[in-house]
Amino acid sequence: MTMIRKHWKKIVVALVGILLVGDIAASFFFYNLAIKRGPKTFLEGNADLEVSAESLDEMLEGEWREWVATRDFEEIQMKSRDGLNLTGYYLPAKEPTDKLVIFTHGYLGHAKQMGLFGQYYYEELGYNIFMADARGHGESEGDYYGFGWPDRLDLIDWTKLLVNKLGEDTQVVYHGLSMGAATVLMASGEKDLPSQVEAIVADSPYTSVYNLLAYQMKRMFKLPAFPILDSTSMVTKAKAGYSLREANALKEVEMTNVPILYIHGKADTFVPTKLAIELYDHTNSEAELMLVEGANHGESFVLEKDAYKERLNSFLSHYIH
Repeated sequence: MTMIRKHWKKIVVALVGILLVGDIAASFFFYNLAIKRGPKTFLEGNADLEVSAESLDEMLEGEWREWVATRDFEEIQMKSRDGLNLTGYYLPAKEPTDKLVIFTHGYLGHAKQMGLFGQYYYEELGYNIFMADARGHGESEGDYYGFGWPDRLDLIDWTKLLVNKLGEDTQVVYHGLSMGAATVLMASGEKDLPSQVEAIVADSPYTSVYNLLAYQMKRMFKLPAFPILDSTSMVTKAKAGYSLREANALKEVEMTNVPILYIHGKADTFVPTKLAIELYDHTNSEAELMLVEGANHGESFVLEKDAYKERLNSFLSHYIH
């Protein structure tokens, strides 16, 4: 009997060891897959990212692209709190104004893609505009993607730099898309958020990085979040300095005093619409929610441009003067 017990004990220990090694290997795999800077081939052909022909045409061939290419942006450099060289682009309004919009782009994107919105703020609303490459993107340094969490501090520091450049009376609007939307929300409850930030627009945000990746793991790989995502979070903490659970926009909006306009497509299957609704329901400040029928991830502005602009104008008119 003693021999049998020892035999089964060895089997159990071996199985636990195999599972542990497998979990560790999987955590590094998913870190490299989603967090580490580099091409993300797993997103190619992802049905959840399919957009309408109208949206695809606007994003790839839209007139805004030529508008961005022909603007004389001032390139600005900033050193992050942890020593990364970050790059941003500033364009002063045609007429002097104290209004400034700071754009934050999405995962795998770059600053000037926010020209899709920037053209309207600049040409129609008369704003100074600024857009930066998030760490790990574009011309900015960084070997990982922050999904908004370390980026929130970069955003706050960009804001301070710009207020110092433009003056204390500057009225700041944050406008973020997808990961950029999470970034502005993650900054919204921070104690050192500059008082000049008067309004936030969050288009297609998520509640937390853990919740987003748990959803994606189940949808794309048919895997439960635990234990692999928790182990991936530990790897992310060691390599990128943040954990997937602490990267939480929901906790920030529960503390914020900045008014927020949430915008989300009802047909978004990449970042579920319910996440925006949950954020809206938990926001401490004045908040509005615009849900766009038939819009997939990040499509709302293109598919319902007039309604988007009307809602945006109405929201901004309450807080920016």
